[in-house]
Amino acid sequence: MSVEATVLLDELLEVGGRDVLDVGCGEGWLVRRLAKAGARVVGVDPLAAALERARREGPADHPARYVEGVAEALPFPAAGFDVIVFFNSLHHVPEDRMDAALAEAARVLRPGGVLYVQEPLAEGEFFELTRMIEDETRVRAAAQASLGRAAGGALVELAAREAVITPRFKDLEALRRLLISVEPARAGAIGEQEPALRAAFERLGRPAEEGREFDQPIRASLFAPVGQGQDSGPAGDL
Repeated sequence: MSVEATVLLDELLEVGGRDVLDVGCGEGWLVRRLAKAGARVVGVDPLAAALERARREGPADHPARYVEGVAEALPFPAAGFDVIVFFNSLHHVPEDRMDAALAEAARVLRPGGVLYVQEPLAEGEFFELTRMIEDETRVRAAAQASLGRAAGGALVELAAREAVITPRFKDLEALRRLLISVEPARAGAIGEQEPALRAAFERLGRPAEEGREFDQPIRASLFAPVGQGQDSGPAGDL
């Protein structure tokens, strides 16, 4: 059974009518999804090319704003957002700046606001496939460690969930586009590893409608700044 990447976000967050910041928004697919759910959304990302594509693909009936910037120095004033989302993006922040990125999230949250962080774990078929191009074992562990420190400092954890999602790709070219959109420097490694990557794509993936799908365990946490109100919507613990 296929499980969508947003299954835990949908469970833990209510975004309708709220000001939402998507940190590490890339080409804006989640920004567009949140806007359709009734949120007023801003996407921030360090890659100008990704933001340009996001602006081109955004529908006129669900407008969103995109800003170039980094997670550890968000270009926004304090207390500007009701919800901040790190969706598979914290582990892309340099390890020595992850704590600063979470502190910045706390800074720009309004009283009663929440921070949602979803991270892939270093396990599962999809991880085994993509580690052929870039082994993220260390940075994914560093992201979890940073979240643990934050939960004992400026943030309090309201809820935590784990799930296994099933990313689906029509073919290897679709996977290539995703990997490069996140990190353009991967293009060379993909070219060098293409025969082995193609074989692993077939070996690790299960047949799915119009392509193949892969298991990817994830963990999601919902936080609020210490001392602030908790207006988070559905919540609970593992």
